[in-house]
Amino acid sequence: MAAGQEQRRRRVVLFPLPFQGHVTPMLQLAALLHGRGLAVTVLHTCFNAPDPRRHPELTFVPIHETTLPDEVTSAADIVTQLLALNAACEAPFRDALASLLRRGHHQVADDDDDDVACAVVDGQCYAALRAARQLGVPALALRTDSAATFLCMLAYPRLRDAGFVPIKEERLDDLVPGLEPLRARDLIRVDGSDTAALCGYIARVADAVRGSASGVVVNTFEAIEALALAKIRGDLSRPAFAVGPLHLLSPAPAAQGLLRAPDRGCLAWLDARAPRSVLYVSLGSVARVARATFEEMAWGLAGSGAPFLWVVRPGLVAGDGEEAPPLPDGFAEATEGRGKVVAWAPQREVLAHRAVGAFWTHCGWNSTLESVGEGVPMLAQPCFADQTVNARYVTHEWGVGMEVGEEVERGRVAEAVAKLMAGEDGARMRDKARSLQIQASAATSSSMDGLVRFMLSRRNANV
Repeated sequence: MAAGQEQRRRRVVLFPLPFQGHVTPMLQLAALLHGRGLAVTVLHTCFNAPDPRRHPELTFVPIHETTLPDEVTSAADIVTQLLALNAACEAPFRDALASLLRRGHHQVADDDDDDVACAVVDGQCYAALRAARQLGVPALALRTDSAATFLCMLAYPRLRDAGFVPIKEERLDDLVPGLEPLRARDLIRVDGSDTAALCGYIARVADAVRGSASGVVVNTFEAIEALALAKIRGDLSRPAFAVGPLHLLSPAPAAQGLLRAPDRGCLAWLDARAPRSVLYVSLGSVARVARATFEEMAWGLAGSGAPFLWVVRPGLVAGDGEEAPPLPDGFAEATEGRGKVVAWAPQREVLAHRAVGAFWTHCGWNSTLESVGEGVPMLAQPCFADQTVNARYVTHEWGVGMEVGEEVERGRVAEAVAKLMAGEDGARMRDKARSLQIQASAATSSSMDGLVRFMLSRRNANV
């Protein structure tokens, strides 16, 4: 049987975490796997479900999770949400995967067509990884964060023993041995979350990978994170496939993974701006900021004098529920003619636009990769979780951005924006960003080919 025929006979089951920053790369991976001849089934929650009509080449199957607890759909901190999601989805995921296995077994009795070769589960879904293992299905954990972040998670037991975790005030600026350039203050954190709950969650994620996964798939590329990838492989003694940047390699259109509808009118607005003159501002789909921080951001933008495109999405300000926060009184008048505010933007197209000169970002990994992929320098304002890790790499490892600061203050914001958009520091960062863009563009699909071969080899191997 030819290799291409063998691939067409095999099915891969994918299960994303139901948040924008996780669904998008999972569907990008799905498109790449389908393009290599694999049949792809996406198991998904009914909460934040993807739209199957946008992906006719894929099969979508809801797991019909029980009614999610309030912790998932409320403004609870992300650790509480993730723990609740794992608890709510474990049994429904197991049942849905078992149903696929039974159906595949009946269909392939004669010719072995369409059996499940492997499952790819979002790395935060430790319960689903465990369930796949229990059913005898080889499972890979997709890390939608950086290799550096995942390495940090694997190191948490050691960091706890060494006194770095919980993070102590007197050690905030200490470099973390083995995780340089990270300082203690850059380690994964969720402000307002119970420290024990965070450490317990990270331990569950790491234990699930060590105990239930055949390997990990990371949305990154060797040229930017070779050292972290090598350390992960050494720690786990199993494969770690660097298959990114997925948004550059995937044939899936940019808008197909979106859970929010973008305002495409902003592209025409950008068309009328000078090259590299506009600061694009977006803190992603999940992060929330205090009302005071939001107002300092606004007046910092006003004081910078720079043209800007600002994503002010519903739910951005803590305490406002899912309503769009009102702009400060007088802000629209102060920025008339040089600013545009939208509820959501087609980010990849915005970053690729000739008018965009820099990106004020929360440093979520998707946003970071998309900025790197377009050679756009960054103004870093990490909010929680892995964003502090990514921000440190952006500013001190790759040199393609600068920090807003621990406390967002309008004067410092205006100064930082001016430096990044028009100063010598900004010019140097732009040059480095272009170098990273070249490396990202040179990333090939060879690692993806290795991933497919590995998936197919799992057929008769031990899980």
